[in-house]
Amino acid sequence: MSRLSELIWADWIWFPEGHGWADLKDHDDKVFPKMQDLWATVPIAVCFLILRQIFEKTVAVPLASLLGVSDKQRVCAPSNPPLESYFCSTSKHPTQSSIESLSKQTGCSVRQVQRWFRQRRNQDRPCKLTKFREASWRFTFYLGAFFAGLAVLIDVTCPSNRSFFSFFSPQPLLPSQYWYYMMELGFYLSLLFSVASDVKRKDFKEQIVHHVATIVLISFSWLVNYIRAGTLIMLVHDASDYLMESAKMFNYAGWRKTCNLIFTVFAAVFIITRLVILPFWIMYTTWVYPLTLYPAFFGFYFFNGLLVVLLILHIFWAALIMRMVIKFLPGNDIVEDERSDKEETESEEEDNGREWREKSKNGHMQNGHTPLNNNHRKRY
Repeated sequence: MSRLSELIWADWIWFPEGHGWADLKDHDDKVFPKMQDLWATVPIAVCFLILRQIFEKTVAVPLASLLGVSDKQRVCAPSNPPLESYFCSTSKHPTQSSIESLSKQTGCSVRQVQRWFRQRRNQDRPCKLTKFREASWRFTFYLGAFFAGLAVLIDVTCPSNRSFFSFFSPQPLLPSQYWYYMMELGFYLSLLFSVASDVKRKDFKEQIVHHVATIVLISFSWLVNYIRAGTLIMLVHDASDYLMESAKMFNYAGWRKTCNLIFTVFAAVFIITRLVILPFWIMYTTWVYPLTLYPAFFGFYFFNGLLVVLLILHIFWAALIMRMVIKFLPGNDIVEDERSDKEETESEEEDNGREWREKSKNGHMQNGHTPLNNNHRKRY
């Protein structure tokens, strides 16, 4: 095991030629990042989880009441064990043939079965207040983290200096950098811990990939003392996150014009920071400039590979953002998060049922074959 550990943490894997872990030992009153420092993020993440519960009850709920966040009263699905069993074990969205089979099994009409599943699905969807509480918590952290990142950058070397992006920097660790890293990493760990209870959206898998890639990226940049470039990368991400969360908050409160205005600013900042500054300045410098100093090594590809993963996710989210911007600008409608599920209404249920009946009536499919129908009637 010791030999395997030595192989995994070999200097030539993670550091450029001529450097290694020995260079990060404290000396002459200079402190450098250490691997054991990262253990502090676990209790910090737990503290964030506890602080979040306190914040949501004492701050978010009164703020939601002040802004006028309200939910429609939902009709609970009546108790029906066969339908509940099918809903939990088979599917939340049964096919039309399954609905007809369940109708015969339970003695309910097809319409009643459809209504039961609609009401049951709506029961599981989070209410506006729950979404508002989550958005307000994230808004508070991202806003504080953004200004903290600005303060840390002022405390270190100017970003215009190309040595700022060197893969190995002999500069010692500053207290401001330590706490900024610990808070950021602890927060993302808390998001990973609470992912099962948070509001689930359509990009749930992408969010998991993003959280894991971010945690690994922050941890790796800490281990190899690449914290100056890491600080700038985290700042670029925090620059737009608090705008997105504030737009959500006003969306749930029904403040249409305010939401649209903030979302427009968010879309512009997101595209500038994550699709322009990140790839064409930061990634260009982390990918090109180090090769002028030393040959490529595994740590070089590992770090930039994680940045590429984040960039792909940013492109995916940018497409969703542009779709939302296109939707609300012409009609001046309220912005709706395309990643969230919407509550189903009675009219949607009727439309789906009418569509199925039309298909059955017109004979689109019978026993897997399209029937021949030569009887055409003109409708008036």
